[in-house]
Amino acid sequence: MRFEYAPAPESRSVVTLRDSYGLFIGGQFVSGSSVFKTISPATEEVLAEVTQAGPEDVDRAVAAARHAYERTWSVMAGRERGKYLFRIARLIQERSRELAVLETLDNGKPIRESRDVDIPLAAAHFFYHAGWADKLSYAGFGPSPRPLGVAGQVIPWNFPLLMLAWKIAPALACGNTVVLKPAETTPLTALLFAEICQQADLPPGVVNIVTGDGATGHALVAHPGIDKVAFTGSTEVGKEIARICAVSGQRVTLELGGKAANIVFDDAPVDQAVEGIINGIFFNQGHVCCAGSRLLVQESIADELLAALKRRMERLRLGDPLDKNTDVGAVNSQVQLERIEAFAATGAEEGAERWSAQCPLPDRGFWFPPTVFTGVSQAHRIAQEEIFGPVLSVLTFRTPDEAIVKANNTPYGLSAGVWTEKGSLILSVASRLRAGVVWANTFNRFDPASPFGGYKESGFGREGGRHGLEAYLDIHGASVLGGSDV
Repeated sequence: MRFEYAPAPESRSVVTLRDSYGLFIGGQFVSGSSVFKTISPATEEVLAEVTQAGPEDVDRAVAAARHAYERTWSVMAGRERGKYLFRIARLIQERSRELAVLETLDNGKPIRESRDVDIPLAAAHFFYHAGWADKLSYAGFGPSPRPLGVAGQVIPWNFPLLMLAWKIAPALACGNTVVLKPAETTPLTALLFAEICQQADLPPGVVNIVTGDGATGHALVAHPGIDKVAFTGSTEVGKEIARICAVSGQRVTLELGGKAANIVFDDAPVDQAVEGIINGIFFNQGHVCCAGSRLLVQESIADELLAALKRRMERLRLGDPLDKNTDVGAVNSQVQLERIEAFAATGAEEGAERWSAQCPLPDRGFWFPPTVFTGVSQAHRIAQEEIFGPVLSVLTFRTPDEAIVKANNTPYGLSAGVWTEKGSLILSVASRLRAGVVWANTFNRFDPASPFGGYKESGFGREGGRHGLEAYLDIHGASVLGGSDV
């Protein structure tokens, strides 16, 4: 008999949505020339109207950031900057329930992921980098590292508040000011973060948030007043940004797509590996750049593992993202849903065998069932291209050497997972995988103190940890301005 959970919806009453939101420039919300609507991907209801920033709005935001950098933030002692970051971290914790509900409404991810992963990690990044603000001289980048200036940051829709924290926290800790553009489909937690900046009494202009589509992002990245660009998103857009920065000479870090291999050897505990596979690909509906979207399983246990995986997938609960029992939420947008459906159709056309969990899909919103493809070859598009959805491609191998060759046979190099009881095998395989992050007997584990980033078409540079500070520092002392770090 199948055990059914009673509905346990989180209340929306903790969030007060405005009818419309302006741009956050110079410490205040200001109007723009036009607006667009942001909707809930689970219900397609309009949540709010948001301002579309044009080039003149980006000019204002960059000017405000430059003024704050030169007059206030770069000349402020590191210990004082740290106090502001600590204050922001505490406010994120205090308003965590509000932020979690708003993130789920605007993004479509399950509330338990917003509540238990995204918001706590966002606060943790501010706590961690607050501790670095007065210790930059001891970070290993020389005795007097200087801030770069104004950072232009563009973040994606899959982890809106968490990606904001990844970008803003190290930039502010190092003495830079920020102009940030959230994704057009998920701007609301960034705008609530702007309110948190006001509540923390952050000096005006230190953080500026401009909302809009790709044209707004292009205006920000190409702006001559930007000293540093940080981007997380698709490889195609990342390449365009790299070309722009190559001409302008701006510093840049790019965290782009991935096609991670989750490698399961025959001595791995099957049940534990299945949970890791589920977490690796179906967490956040597969909207994860480092998702374990390729499963490489040793031939001798392939049938056993796939049977266990399908049994576990049948028990995943897809539905209302605000229900605390939901495992798989809504796809973020109609455009992304169509992309996932197109890849699934291509996989079947190329000869792979499709299996989807039997779960009813809601009538409204954007939904795709957790899906596995077997009989996949390395030539299949679903094994080579990033789908960015709840779709798993399964390949088999016989020897560790074959597993490594197949795992590295991708244009990406962001992450990988290894499942085995042999520590020596973990170390041997991990050292030969061309991936920025390798998890052993786990997947999708993150910590602010651990650097994250990739190789090849997954981008360059690192975010998080001591290594992530370097991207926001002039370690050669070229900056004219810069305050004491102690």
